Amino acid sequence: MGFKAAPYMGFNGQAADALAFYQGVFGGKLDITRYSEMPMEEAPGEPDWVMHGQLELDNGITLMAADGPESRTSGNVEICLYGDDQAELEGLFQKLGEGGTVALPFEPAPWGSWFGQLTDRFGIVWMLEGGSAE
Repeated sequence: MGFKAAPYMGFNGQAADALAFYQGVFGGKLDITRYSEMPMEEAPGEPDWVMHGQLELDNGITLMAADGPESRTSGNVEICLYGDDQAELEGLFQKLGEGGTVALPFEPAPWGSWFGQLTDRFGIVWMLEGGSAE
């Protein structure tokens, strides 16, 4: 298939802070376009809000976000990060959890790998799974 998918997170004035936080966690190249930079008469938010933000990670994953009215930020979003490197996933879990709420600690799961779930300080739910619990 010739297409890709990326999580697109909606915020109400916090998109720039959230994307900067995620860049601190994952690295990558961040590009932000604000409403004030676009030739629009009726922007759905404040001029300094993010119309579109994109964080391109070195591994090919892209995280996208924008600020907008409440209708844009009311969807449920959960992002699952998975892989074979338990130590890397545990480190990401710790960083994403700073200022957030851990629902399930990152620990061995009954199905044989590690799993943890948290809500970060911006309200995004993250699930991390992988590595071997043996």
